[in-house]
Amino acid sequence: MIAYFGKCLLLVTIMFLGVLFGMQQANHGMLSMKGYHDPSLKGAFTLTDGKDNEKEASILGETVTAKDLVEKQKELEKVETFNMFSKAGKALSDTVTNTAQSMYEWIRDMNQ
Repeated sequence: MIAYFGKCLLLVTIMFLGVLFGMQQANHGMLSMKGYHDPSLKGAFTLTDGKDNEKEASILGETVTAKDLVEKQKELEKVETFNMFSKAGKALSDTVTNTAQSMYEWIRDMNQ
């Protein structure tokens, strides 16, 4: 199951990168046809040097920096600290496991 999920994730990633590459090639082709640089035509994926020699990436016109990624990581860690559904699922699975185990022991004791 994990191998299947890994293959699917790899395939989706390759397809996404293919779409980005295709959009970049289409942008380059449009610039070549036009004959001059038009600032309204932006690339699908660009890397630039930002302030303080920090790398910035622009994906489909939205700028992403390392600081943004760190902030998102901290936000995800806060969200993961309290996951009600995870706790409820764990409690339910423990209850079902304990019930099944006690029923098994009860039936085993009755047969002896």
